[in-house]
Amino acid sequence: MTSTAYVGVGANLGDAQQTVRAAITAMTTLAHTRVAACSSLFTSAPIDAGGNDFINAVAQLETDLPAQSLLDNLQRIELAFGRERPFRNAPRTLDLDLLIYDQLEMSSDTLQLPHPRMSDRAFVLLPLLELAPDIHIPGKGAARDYLPAVSNQKIERLR
Repeated sequence: MTSTAYVGVGANLGDAQQTVRAAITAMTTLAHTRVAACSSLFTSAPIDAGGNDFINAVAQLETDLPAQSLLDNLQRIELAFGRERPFRNAPRTLDLDLLIYDQLEMSSDTLQLPHPRMSDRAFVLLPLLELAPDIHIPGKGAARDYLPAVSNQKIERLR
């Protein structure tokens, strides 16, 4: 059975724009998965972290992979791009976050769905809503209802 997943893509080290584009291309090589759509690129200030501004996007995937398997594959792509995790919210060459997987709500040691902080992040909500204006965050309601709470976060769509 094919599932719809949304993946947050971000980077703030090196050529972040090129990395985000290349990561989206890398997702097209995942078995039993296709990239159905991708948002515009956005630039945003780091939240709860230092470093350069981030380049962010959201990709919509259609996949036959179970959620955990999809996450494992996304983490392999991160590693291929030199992702390290020296500390929480560290600057990163690439960050791929599984945001939503169908309407699944789950919590394990390795995966929480929906992503627990997505409704607090303009850099997730704006590109997500560009792809799916009426999307609901499982267990939380309409994603657009969270926009007022993030209106103070610096974010800009790249042309």
